[in-house]
Amino acid sequence: MSQELDTSEPYRHGSFVGKTCVVTGGSQGLGNAVAQLMHARGAKNILLVGRDEAKGHAAAAVLHDELCNVSFLSADIGTAAGVASIASTVDERYGTVDAVASCAAATWRGTVWNTTGDMWDEMLSINVKANGLLISEMAKIMDREGIAGSIALVGSIAHHGAVGELFPYVVAKHGLEAMVRHAAYSLRMENIRVNLINPGWMDTPNEDAVQKQFHDAPDDWLEKAEAQQAFGRLLKPTEVARGICFMLSSESGMMSGASIDFDQTMPGQGPSAPHESIPRHFPWENQ
Repeated sequence: MSQELDTSEPYRHGSFVGKTCVVTGGSQGLGNAVAQLMHARGAKNILLVGRDEAKGHAAAAVLHDELCNVSFLSADIGTAAGVASIASTVDERYGTVDAVASCAAATWRGTVWNTTGDMWDEMLSINVKANGLLISEMAKIMDREGIAGSIALVGSIAHHGAVGELFPYVVAKHGLEAMVRHAAYSLRMENIRVNLINPGWMDTPNEDAVQKQFHDAPDDWLEKAEAQQAFGRLLKPTEVARGICFMLSSESGMMSGASIDFDQTMPGQGPSAPHESIPRHFPWENQ
């Protein structure tokens, strides 16, 4: 696609017209927001992947229409067989793939004091191994079909390390930086791009469940949490979805191997940064 500005179509590089897309975690939250935006931008086919069949088929039914074929696949991405089923389903239903958004993740808590071997296995399987296998399987289809494809993984601002209750999660998400850089390097000659977005604290149905399960949060936890944020709210899935679709569309040009923090906090700040402005004047200024 030409990189010259066409003033009659200033947004055409963000289009998904004619594209076949895969979204893991597509039944709810961030993944569903990504699928909605792909649909709105003209995608031809969208495969939603998740575990909950009822929720997944319902989400697909909402988006499916005569212009966009949206379907659902129930798969456990924590297993090699689950990822393989995504590849075989893509082949059977569409025969090709242009864009892949890997939004599914494990987000439960664990500290340096209580994370067990089984907890490590589960966290690394879902958040690291699954993404590595997915990149490989999707890249094989893209390469076979001669597709200049794009893959976006979802990391976390927490990968910088300063959240005490996220020991295995931090490690898993930090590992995605190395994965993306290596995959981007390895696939550059095939014109397949791989990038990583690192969202911060986000208002999703899963986050509500996590807050109540692990932090005994009251029903109004979101209102209280948002009051303590610099911008007065948590991230919303729709805005992170725009970042992901930027990475997946030709809007991002040749960008590959990038890791972009997407939050109102700064790297390494952690959850305990004071909710106050930096002083504008200091006593020593007039000394």
